[in-house]
Amino acid sequence: MTDNQLRLGVNIDHVATVRNARGGAYPDPVRAAKLAEEAGADGITAHLREDRRHITDTDIDALMEALTVPLNFEMAATDEMQKIALRHKPHAVCIVPEKREERTTEGGLEVAREENRLAHFIAPLRDAGCRVSIFIAADRKQIDAAHRIGAEVIELHTGAYCDYHAEGRFADRDRELEALRDMSAYAHSLGLEVHAGHGLTYETVQPVAAFPEVHELNIGHFLIGESIFRGLTPAVQEMRRLMNAARS
Repeated sequence: MTDNQLRLGVNIDHVATVRNARGGAYPDPVRAAKLAEEAGADGITAHLREDRRHITDTDIDALMEALTVPLNFEMAATDEMQKIALRHKPHAVCIVPEKREERTTEGGLEVAREENRLAHFIAPLRDAGCRVSIFIAADRKQIDAAHRIGAEVIELHTGAYCDYHAEGRFADRDRELEALRDMSAYAHSLGLEVHAGHGLTYETVQPVAAFPEVHELNIGHFLIGESIFRGLTPAVQEMRRLMNAARS
């Protein structure tokens, strides 16, 4: 990879969602992770939720053993998840908000409200060698708080931008895109590494991929859905092509 090339992290959570619908062993998220890796993914993302609705503890065990690219372990800021992360010591740990009743992660973490607790929570993870990322909205207050608590990386929540695009609310979409652009530059100015993700599709990825401060995009649900029609390898390769074109 060149310095100008974006990393692509592929989230394989929803392969496990399909598997769990029948309670069997297939489709296997580890197999999907290896296919994504072969297709050009620079890393694999997996969210071990408290309710284990998709990825399970066994999946994390298997991913840690099978992957040759980094694992980005998404988790809530709970004692249970901290213990699991410290046992595995994945390359990256991304702290995300989590509510039992939500369908998927609905927004960024409220770092500013829980600054002291989160600072103490992430310290052992950093000491263990994990790169700690905080999943937040494109909000200066949250970025400042993430910087103060010692996070090395922020991941900007692109869900609102993608939702506005899908709903045809283009003025709102463009305002959210501008906020993402401005806050990417601001976070970079503080020395934070900037990632982005949530809801990105072939239609919405390039404007975000074009931000020079963004180092990594994490994309999952769309790619797993698209793989039904074109296969996972071509789906990942097309996303890679679009990302590269945005930077060329």
